[in-house]
Amino acid sequence: MELRFIRTGDALYSDELELRFRVLREPLGHARSDVPFAFEDDSLHLIALDESARVVGCVLFHPEAPATGRLFQMAVAPAQQGRGLGRQMVHTLEAELARRGVREVHLHARANVVPFYERLGYAVIGEPFVEVSIPHRHMRRAL
Repeated sequence: MELRFIRTGDALYSDELELRFRVLREPLGHARSDVPFAFEDDSLHLIALDESARVVGCVLFHPEAPATGRLFQMAVAPAQQGRGLGRQMVHTLEAELARRGVREVHLHARANVVPFYERLGYAVIGEPFVEVSIPHRHMRRAL
């Protein structure tokens, strides 16, 4: 598995968007147009490529201040789930963020993946809330 940082102008960006649609939005009945965020160009995109150079994972980070920001749009292709790819992507992203001076990361975790992020050192903060029609928890971690 190869992990690579890309920009929105990269040829693989459209494959990243497709993965995010298939894993995160399509199961909820959302349209492809619901995938991109307004701040994509200003975000850090990490993708995972399989041996055939297909995008099988991604995670993004949007800086909100010099030392903090939000991890979002974490997606792993169903055939790759449960193999440690998500953990590897988060660790790689966090190492790059720490190198850039980021000291804290927060995220909105779907309720069913809260245990995954807890194992990575993230803590639940605040009350549950609904986002994209499903329960979420706000979580954060100091780097």
